[in-house]
Amino acid sequence: MSLESILKIFKPRDRVFFYHFEASAANVLKMSEDLILIMKTDPGSQRTALLERLEIAEHANDDLTHTIFTDLARNFITPIDREDIHYLATTLDDVADYILAAAKNLELFGIDKTDETCRELARLVNEGCKIVQMAVQELRRMHKTGDHNEFVVRINSIENEADEVFDRAVQRLFAQEKDPIQLIKMRDTYACLEIATDKCEDVGNVLESIMLKYA
Repeated sequence: MSLESILKIFKPRDRVFFYHFEASAANVLKMSEDLILIMKTDPGSQRTALLERLEIAEHANDDLTHTIFTDLARNFITPIDREDIHYLATTLDDVADYILAAAKNLELFGIDKTDETCRELARLVNEGCKIVQMAVQELRRMHKTGDHNEFVVRINSIENEADEVFDRAVQRLFAQEKDPIQLIKMRDTYACLEIATDKCEDVGNVLESIMLKYA
């Protein structure tokens, strides 16, 4: 085997990971936009179509995550630590999972009308996903940028706000809702939405760790 052939084996195809992460972050952002729409939509064909679109997007994110893991196994040299690639792919996929779970709860629980809490938490999920996408795009410039701390602070702020919205809503549910089944339905839906913001924060923490290593 020639020296050139040997070098090709060990040459890192680093760009491919960045493309995959950017595609996953863009996909998650689009899902969060559909989440806002579905929280504003009454039961019927439009809500069904939105839910189907979310399911397709979540499956696409699963495929992207599998592709990242496959490329990770095939590449001896990677642009960032292997465990960081794994953690980032996993946390991005977690955001997609909880966005879909929150939307599916409307159909599973028979929630005809969402309330202000659902809509506000969906908005915060979307805000978190916007920042996640911007932060993921900065990975290509991780040696040149110092913006990682700003992204993390902003994501943490959104997650804290979601915590407060969730806490107030649950307190109100237990004080005002007399139907225990309805209480459980709404509490679990709020929880899925709030956890989606937690998962955005997890993405931010992984990105911060990566950028601090390579800044």
